[in-house]
Amino acid sequence: MIILGLGSNLDSKFGDRFKNIELAISFLKLDNIQILKKSSFYETPSYPNRNNPKFINIVISIKTDLDPLKLMLFLLTVEKKLGRLRAKKNDPRTCDLDIIDYNNEILEVSFKKSNFYLPHKNLSNRNFVLYPLKEILPLWKHPVTSESIDTLISKLSNDDKRSILKVKNLL
Repeated sequence: MIILGLGSNLDSKFGDRFKNIELAISFLKLDNIQILKKSSFYETPSYPNRNNPKFINIVISIKTDLDPLKLMLFLLTVEKKLGRLRAKKNDPRTCDLDIIDYNNEILEVSFKKSNFYLPHKNLSNRNFVLYPLKEILPLWKHPVTSESIDTLISKLSNDDKRSILKVKNLL
């Protein structure tokens, strides 16, 4: 199963944070990516600068024939369509799309003078990934550590556990 994390903490020319995520999903579907499961929306403070706008995040499971690199390239294209600018790491953004897990594979992929890792190397300490992931795949286990989603959530700081809120899109 392929798991993606989607987030937004800036409005775009298309709409608000919720609309950005919904549009990202519609762009995925246009490329014959099948959405299998979709979590609720979750709101969290921006990281590492909590003074930046709050994020809306979801996790989805998908089915695609794209290999990890082609999928990453496609996700970058979707981010660009939604107006993402890459100036500084962790800057506010209209859309952030990450591959969290790709069929439980453990990979390091070189891309544009840097590497990305599968599973996503920071997923274990991200409340905005773990809580929505638990919602759609409660029996998921980390491909590297074999830890359950409940174990990973239990290791989060109390602040991380308190700072995430399930929210409704009021549109």
